[in-house]
Amino acid sequence: MAENRPSPMEVLRDACAQLGELTGMSVESASAFEQTEDGWSLEVEVLELARVPDTMSLLASYRVDVDSRGQLTGYRRVRRYERGRADPHGRSGGR
Repeated sequence: MAENRPSPMEVLRDACAQLGELTGMSVESASAFEQTEDGWSLEVEVLELARVPDTMSLLASYRVDVDSRGQLTGYRRVRRYERGRADPHGRSGGR
């Protein structure tokens, strides 16, 4: 059955495309990606409001859950921030 599972790159691309289609917003990047018991969990950065200059645009991080077949099962916004601002909470990336 593992042969029916999508590859991690397919999951990532499809999840970002599905989130963009559902929200109508532009997905900029994925900042976290991990396999779970039920599928995959991602944190995706989305452009919520474009402003001039671009450093004032509002971005948001969304937690996206995907099942083992690569279908989006849920999402929620976990934070919102200006593009030009450092994270005040000292969150570390997945390095």
